[in-house]
Amino acid sequence: MIKSDQLYHYSVVYGICGLLFLPILATFFYSISSSWGATILPDGLTFKWYLMLWQDMRFIDAFSRSLLISGAALLLCSLLILPLLFVVFYYFPKLQALFNLLILLPFAVPPVVSSVGLLQLYADSAFPLVGTPWILIGTYFTIAVPFMYRAIANSFSSLNLNDLMDSAHLLGASTRQAFFLIVLPNLKKGLLASLFLSFSFLLGEFVFANMLVGTRYETLQIYLYNMRQTSGHFTSALVISYFAFIFFFTWLASRFSRGTQQ
Repeated sequence: MIKSDQLYHYSVVYGICGLLFLPILATFFYSISSSWGATILPDGLTFKWYLMLWQDMRFIDAFSRSLLISGAALLLCSLLILPLLFVVFYYFPKLQALFNLLILLPFAVPPVVSSVGLLQLYADSAFPLVGTPWILIGTYFTIAVPFMYRAIANSFSSLNLNDLMDSAHLLGASTRQAFFLIVLPNLKKGLLASLFLSFSFLLGEFVFANMLVGTRYETLQIYLYNMRQTSGHFTSALVISYFAFIFFFTWLASRFSRGTQQ
């Protein structure tokens, strides 16, 4: 039986969640309405705006570019962070404090300032990076590094790494074999959780994409910005589709995060 104080706490929590969810719910109803003017309820319901959105090749291309850039940045981040953390935790554990400090540096510089600096740095470069996906992959890499480093470092801290490696060596495995066959499987849940969470964050990044590439390589956020003057029903369908995709990956990240804590 629920006590009165528990009922009060539940009502407050669910009331706040309802208020936060209300704008998304209103946007969803607007996205499936045929027209909604001065009346309280829409004139009719339709899914034509979603059909128009997912049949728009410009949207498909922008969405594919965002997936490609975010996936490439996370792949590069995984290939560098995993061996680095293994070396630090196994061979140089005293450097953990230094790396914990260095990993916060990407948060010290605002994205607008970083974008201006990158534009000045690569504007006259022999390799034309500005306006290409390569510069976005590099900047997205710096964004994802702190999130992935912290999540994977927590997974390494939960392992008894030295004992695992010593046991593997006693059984005849080399250090590389022990890393791939023993250490890496134990990091799988933490790695996947950090990947899903970082991917959700990168997919919504706008400042770097707008200032470094703009319409020359239109990503999902740039497409959303450029389509803001079109029908409100169409943009609402776009926003709801984006929220659904982000919610799915955030839910996956929370599932894997709970798995690592058990």
